[in-house]
Amino acid sequence: MKRPLLTIVVPCYNEEEVFKETSNQLSLVLEDLIDDHLISDDSKILFVDDGSKDQTWKLIENESNENYFVKGLKLSKNVGHQNALIAGLEIANKHSDCVVSIDADLQDDINVIRTFVEEYIDGYDIVYGVRDSRETDTFFKRTTALGFYRFMSKIGINLVPNHADFRLMSKRALDELFKYKEINVFLRGLVPLVGFPSTKVYYDRKERLAGESKYPLKKMISFAFDGITSFSIAPIRFVTLLGFLSIIFSLIAGSYTVAQHILGNTIIGWPSLMVSIWFLGGIQLMGIGIIGEYIGKIYHEVKKRPRYAIETDLYSTNNSFEFLKEVVHNGLKDE
Repeated sequence: MKRPLLTIVVPCYNEEEVFKETSNQLSLVLEDLIDDHLISDDSKILFVDDGSKDQTWKLIENESNENYFVKGLKLSKNVGHQNALIAGLEIANKHSDCVVSIDADLQDDINVIRTFVEEYIDGYDIVYGVRDSRETDTFFKRTTALGFYRFMSKIGINLVPNHADFRLMSKRALDELFKYKEINVFLRGLVPLVGFPSTKVYYDRKERLAGESKYPLKKMISFAFDGITSFSIAPIRFVTLLGFLSIIFSLIAGSYTVAQHILGNTIIGWPSLMVSIWFLGGIQLMGIGIIGEYIGKIYHEVKKRPRYAIETDLYSTNNSFEFLKEVVHNGLKDE
């Protein structure tokens, strides 16, 4: 059986503190897999620089000159983790049989990449890396993550619990994924829609090697909200339900007021009036906000702007050069 060409895609944003160690560890993983004849000798690591402000790209360039496995892709500006990952996947898929995506902090266990490849060889097109526990996370993060997955399940969004973006995808699975053209990308929701045979590999998540998390609370909330509104209209239906319940409550309250007026027990009260105004006003503003979020997404989608722009591609350029060199060499040999 032909050994598959594997590319490991690593999105990077200000990762100069962890880059060297990440490169070394992933290179060792590829070396071991090649020595055991599980993957092709031409397998690579593709680091995607998502508009970093530090020396990340300089380090990637230097490493690509010194390390046979390392290639680089520089985006023209910061476009966010999901779009940077899509960029890396699209470039890698042109040259690979299968692609593994992993974050640069290496909190995900790189040792299970071997299991990913073995599962791929056994016929699985998608292999999800799933955290066996979240002990390295804070209590708040564990609780909110669990609540998020439960809520997504309740509103009909099919996610793999405790799975981030650590996964293997075959070429045909990626080809199918790229048919989804939406600008508001939420890969954790898109990948299960692709179909094809899939399986899960469980692992223990580690502490970050160095540096700070690129997902503070604000970004986590934004990411979760994007995931919800990109795949479900449940929030809009919730607003509709809330409006319906408000009408019923108003009818009940109105009937009660009329009855009290007939009995002569009515006292015009300022507090009840203000509470009603604030309550209904809050509901209306919340409803307008949720509907506006969907309208905003439609606004971005209809413009069909590109997800990213590539400034430098060391992967395709080098591959093209190596291909031409091989063609010339073979031609001279034939002569």
